[in-house]
Amino acid sequence: MANMSLKKVKMDEQDPNLRNKNFLEVALGYTLEEAIEEANRCIECKHSPCKNGCPVNIQIPEFIHAIKNGDIEEAYSIVTDDNGLPAICGRVCPQENQCEGRCVRAIKGESVGIGRLERFVADWHMANAKDKKVEIKKKTEKVAIVGSGPASLSCAADLAKYGYDVTMFEALHELGGVLMYGIPEFRLPKDLVQKEINQVLNLGVKVEKNVIIGKSLDIEDLFEDGFKAVFIGSGAGLPRFMNVPGEDLNGVYSSNEFLTRVNLMKAYDFPNNHTPVRLGDIVAVIGGGNVAMDAARTAKRLGAKEVHVIYRRSMEELPARQEEIHHAIEEEIQFDLLRNPVEVLGEDTIVKGIRVIKMELGEPDESGRRRPVPIKGSEYIMDVDNVIIAIGQTPNPLLINTTKELKTNNRGCIMVNEETMETTMKNVYAGGDAVTGAATVILAMGAGKQAAKSIHNKLVFDSRK
Repeated sequence: MANMSLKKVKMDEQDPNLRNKNFLEVALGYTLEEAIEEANRCIECKHSPCKNGCPVNIQIPEFIHAIKNGDIEEAYSIVTDDNGLPAICGRVCPQENQCEGRCVRAIKGESVGIGRLERFVADWHMANAKDKKVEIKKKTEKVAIVGSGPASLSCAADLAKYGYDVTMFEALHELGGVLMYGIPEFRLPKDLVQKEINQVLNLGVKVEKNVIIGKSLDIEDLFEDGFKAVFIGSGAGLPRFMNVPGEDLNGVYSSNEFLTRVNLMKAYDFPNNHTPVRLGDIVAVIGGGNVAMDAARTAKRLGAKEVHVIYRRSMEELPARQEEIHHAIEEEIQFDLLRNPVEVLGEDTIVKGIRVIKMELGEPDESGRRRPVPIKGSEYIMDVDNVIIAIGQTPNPLLINTTKELKTNNRGCIMVNEETMETTMKNVYAGGDAVTGAATVILAMGAGKQAAKSIHNKLVFDSRK
């Protein structure tokens, strides 16, 4: 029976005053009954605009139809035909700007909860079904994957399904890239990430950890070792800084360092894990994106009494997902808007405060957002014990600097043919944040899939010469 409610079926969440003290997942997911009720809000319109909003082209009406029929395993099968990481994407994709943003039901009321339903079918499969062994006809050609984040996992999975001998080279001791070290446990549980990574490895993908391409090995070394193509999905792990006095004081973190210590090195479990993060009572997080929200909410959970998000534009311009902003406000994160730090103040090398100037919005800049303009004479000092800088990341130049053949743009991002994802170096492809700068998980996955198809087409063509 159709559900014509204008609102999504509510998903239970932890109470804000409890969850801001623990690292358990915030949103608790749908029951089977709730998922079917939400699925029945989909009217299965003929032109299916939601599909066009999905970077990996999931057959959205089809998987939702299967949920309506109570066939959750069929729904999972439909989703995973196009997306190998549905439990992850169901949690962290910005659906409001993609599939749900184009949902017909959103014209009057809320869109269908496509992300929530994707999460449900993935979680249901993990809890109730056994994975089937995939029979793949193996090829002899070897393909190297640099990195193991979402772009690399997506590319590796598709190439493995084509039958190629695929090896992922990861610089760290855990696979997953930003999925493991960047997104907090309370938004994306790491055991769940590991389960979906295992799905990729079960396709026969090999792994070499603690190998830095650009230092341990060069791209040329990979070709000498017999790899016929290389995909670069090394992400954007180099933090940007404000370039203001005092950034080198003890107590200033980049968001990359802070979240990596907490996530990958499990500082949230100190003293059981011996990687503490020193935080005082008052923490300032600089920036307004999803990473800033993650850092602020993490600092609160680690015991900070006050956490301030300092952003130079207004609430309307905050680039973070609305859901993350909403959760942050519920968890008592304070927003100091139209503010910009101009100096970090310290005493004996320790952070003691920041000098902040008030801003106002002027004419739009090249991004289309109104440009923040400092207000003369409005500076003031804010007492803080720590500063976390979350104003963006760029690709690490280490790999790029090992070869002159890989061209980059003025932001240090690898240049590619947008149709094939091939770089300026023959048989080397790239995708994800290494190409776009810091973006979303699902866009990275879409690029990985696109590159896998191009690599396959090229290797098939070469084999026929």
